Amino acid sequence: MGASSSSSNGGGGGGAAAGGGGAPDGGAAARAGVDWGRIESKWRSRWQEGGDFEADPGDRPKRFITVAYPYPNSPQHIGHGRTYTLADVHARFRRMRGDNVLFPMAFHYTGTPILGMARRVEAGEEELIGNLRDLYGVPEEAIRGFADPVKIAGYFHQEIKSGMIEMGYSIDWRREFTTVDPAYKRFIEWQISTLREKGLIIQGSHPVGWCPRDQNPVSQHDTLGDVEPDFTEYVLVKFRFGEYTIPTATLRPETVFGVTNLWVNPGTAYLKVLVDGERWIVSEECAYKMGFQGREVSREGEIMGSELVGGEAEWRGAEGGGGRAVVMLPAGFVESGTGTGIVMSVPAHAPFDYQALKDLKAAAGGLDPATAARARAIEPIPVIETEGYGRIPAEEAVARAGAAGQDDPRLEEATKEVYSREFYGGRMMQNAGRFAGAEVARAKDEVGEWLAGEGAADTLLELTSAPVRCRCGAECVVKVLSDQWFLNYGDAAWKESASRCLASMSVLPQEIRGEFQYVVGWLRERACARQHGLGTKLPWDEGWVVESLSDSVIYMAYYTISRFVNDGTVDAGSLSRGFFDYVFLRRGEAADVSRATGIPAATLDRMRGEFEYFYPVDSRHSGRDLVPNHLTFFVLNHAAIFPERHWPREIVVNGSVLMDGSKMSKSMGNIIPLRKAIRDHGADPIRLAIITSAELLQDADFNLESVSGIRSRLEGLLRECSSAPPPAAPGRGDPGGGAGPEPEDAWIMARTRSLIAEVTSSIERMRLREALHCILFSFESDLGWHAKRAGAKGRGPAGGVVREVNSVRVALLSPFAPHAAEEMWEGLGNARMVSRSGWPESAPADGDADSIQSEELLRSVLADIENILRVTKISPKRITVYTAGRLKSEAYYAILGRIVSGGETRMGEIMKALAADERTREIRRDPGFVQKAIKDILSDPAEIREARLEAGAGAPFDEKSFMEGELACLARGEFGVEDVRILAEDGAGAYDPRGKARHARPFKPALLVE
Repeated sequence: MGASSSSSNGGGGGGAAAGGGGAPDGGAAARAGVDWGRIESKWRSRWQEGGDFEADPGDRPKRFITVAYPYPNSPQHIGHGRTYTLADVHARFRRMRGDNVLFPMAFHYTGTPILGMARRVEAGEEELIGNLRDLYGVPEEAIRGFADPVKIAGYFHQEIKSGMIEMGYSIDWRREFTTVDPAYKRFIEWQISTLREKGLIIQGSHPVGWCPRDQNPVSQHDTLGDVEPDFTEYVLVKFRFGEYTIPTATLRPETVFGVTNLWVNPGTAYLKVLVDGERWIVSEECAYKMGFQGREVSREGEIMGSELVGGEAEWRGAEGGGGRAVVMLPAGFVESGTGTGIVMSVPAHAPFDYQALKDLKAAAGGLDPATAARARAIEPIPVIETEGYGRIPAEEAVARAGAAGQDDPRLEEATKEVYSREFYGGRMMQNAGRFAGAEVARAKDEVGEWLAGEGAADTLLELTSAPVRCRCGAECVVKVLSDQWFLNYGDAAWKESASRCLASMSVLPQEIRGEFQYVVGWLRERACARQHGLGTKLPWDEGWVVESLSDSVIYMAYYTISRFVNDGTVDAGSLSRGFFDYVFLRRGEAADVSRATGIPAATLDRMRGEFEYFYPVDSRHSGRDLVPNHLTFFVLNHAAIFPERHWPREIVVNGSVLMDGSKMSKSMGNIIPLRKAIRDHGADPIRLAIITSAELLQDADFNLESVSGIRSRLEGLLRECSSAPPPAAPGRGDPGGGAGPEPEDAWIMARTRSLIAEVTSSIERMRLREALHCILFSFESDLGWHAKRAGAKGRGPAGGVVREVNSVRVALLSPFAPHAAEEMWEGLGNARMVSRSGWPESAPADGDADSIQSEELLRSVLADIENILRVTKISPKRITVYTAGRLKSEAYYAILGRIVSGGETRMGEIMKALAADERTREIRRDPGFVQKAIKDILSDPAEIREARLEAGAGAPFDEKSFMEGELACLARGEFGVEDVRILAEDGAGAYDPRGKARHARPFKPALLVE
């Protein structure tokens, strides 16, 4: 095992309890039933005492790993534990690989969610207070202080930190900070000012998600359920109704030429409103939303939907059907909160409209005779032709869906089908006027622009995933701000540099890269400031506070210097713009900056050296839900502020966590606070259960049954390690003895080296579930085979070998289950701590290939004997094994194994190759053998093929001699057979009463069981 590397303490700082306790005997703990709390406390104390995870610049290669810092408005639950555990496994692995790992942590106080929470507490909201008290266990006296948002953040900050320490996260707590610390605010002032100087922060009118109660822009972390308030622009196609305009919202303006009627809800009270001087009829909700979008809206009266039914509305388009009147018909499915509350109907291309019209015609008795007659007379008007559809696409899609009525959910899929196929493959028909023949994908925008130019259309912005609620409880809207400060993410040059940054990075898993590219492509202006909440004021306009997704994009750089602030080397007042330019951008001279700040030049250079040593970020971990915002902003802002040498090198993205197949939520009662889970089940079982649930991008389905199984597995390993026999004296059976190791010992060591290679490769690709499965489960069959082999020889536990194998296995397990691994390591009698030990070496040793293929042969023969006995149901008295003759072996090693493994499987070509070699010419007389040998080789795993070819590169493997020494004792133990004979196919005087020998092939001996 190699040398250790250092990084963060297990506790300390900020008052979080790191736990304590002595160092009881691991074996005694295991025998008495594992006390996880005691084991975890013991090793956390050891890590803390040694400062094991504190990282400072040095001579070793560095590895800077960060994970999204938490927002302290509640304790972390099992779901939060996934991202942090994956990052910690990565950090611990790299540390054991010899890297100088910096893995820090901070806390994100910025924003309005905590402010909204404080208001709800102050208002005495019973549901929230009940959750705090009953679900999260917050004491009543603490809740009483939660009217102060900083007290909320401070309480949960310590709660989350304590949970991270209890989970064994290898964090350098010296670098901890919050986003409202004075020094951090100076850092954000520098960041935001730098962006403004580059022209990347602008002021203007742009739409944002908005909380009407808080009077603030909102982003994902400001909303209940962490919903990103994206919005969609609808085209409002205008229809004339007397002196009023009736606007109808659509995402498909190109279909306007096929409008046959309008749908209104007869039970809705619509408003008559003056919108920018034009009289409109819309729903009350629409009027409310338009008031936030730069419109002057005043109420003039109202009209019931039932009064509109039967009326005629004239489309105001100027050509292609302009001036055509359509009837307004009743529809209960029209929602007043969507669009304008009135819908234009295109039954030829909209499955919902087609079905609703069909339903209305079948039940027109509720309408007045004239309206009923008009409804029955309506026929769909097709305006788009698409290959694969007939004249009325919606009719065909509805029929295929088997929809039974307008409320049938299958209409949703039918709608998606028609819209998608028409958008990508449809063309406008002749009745589309000037747009006839145009592809729908192009006509959609062109028709919208034409309608707007004619005064026949307007726009309405709607939240895409409505309803979206702010954490204060208010429903959010889209607001057009005229004096707002924005990050200009739509800037083409900025997008180009971000794309180059992204292209230079590793993204894990690779399939998520396209999502980043998509986000960079569609991003536009985004509000970077708000007028309320915790955070940093804009340096040039102190009426605004930097928004929470704008002050959390390059904070990783601050980690490199935060410890100098925390230990008092520098104070916030000395951190000027010039200081940050010098430390992070190499601008200016140390003497000048020193005079301006009062910071000694040597200290400035030391801080810059720390930044230069650790930067860039080597790996950034976060959840998939942050790809559309934080993670992409992380790329954009690094590309804008830092030189290319400091651009991030990797992003690792993971899916979310389900609980027993369901999304975690308070309403479902399936949220388990992380610290409670640790108390109930132990940190390491929780860590492993999270990891074994899924690979990176999959949603992990966590359940307590899996935790119980993992805990039992770890407890079994603890017992094994604490009761391992002492090392054997040198000699046969112990590697290092003069007689050499037993074949099964050499084999298990070869398999162990293969295990190291497999686990190492899996972790490097962040396939942690795969790695853990190899360590805990797959390797068990190898250990079982080794125990069987040793037991058959009456050897008992092979002390030295078993201890060495278990030590390797524990070292591999250490990043995943750090507390248990330390306890096992100690139980095995190893010095130091496993977390300070080097990662096991995996280079193959001489003879590994021979060991692997020979044991595989033995296992195969044993399995074949078992199959024969199962089929024949005889009680064996004698077993005869016939190994392949010399000619067959030479054919295998000289020709067959090599060329078949190389991909040649054609019989004719293989026979030519055999004929060309004088050693194998004769084998052509036995084409049946050749065919079967080809099948044998193709059925072998790649590892076994390679091992056999490598082992036979010198002299062919002597199957007969090997099995003579190893098979007899196994057969006695497994089948109770004393008479076991190993004979060569071409041996003189061979015992072969049934003519079995001729069927022998290399590594496929023939068997006679009597």
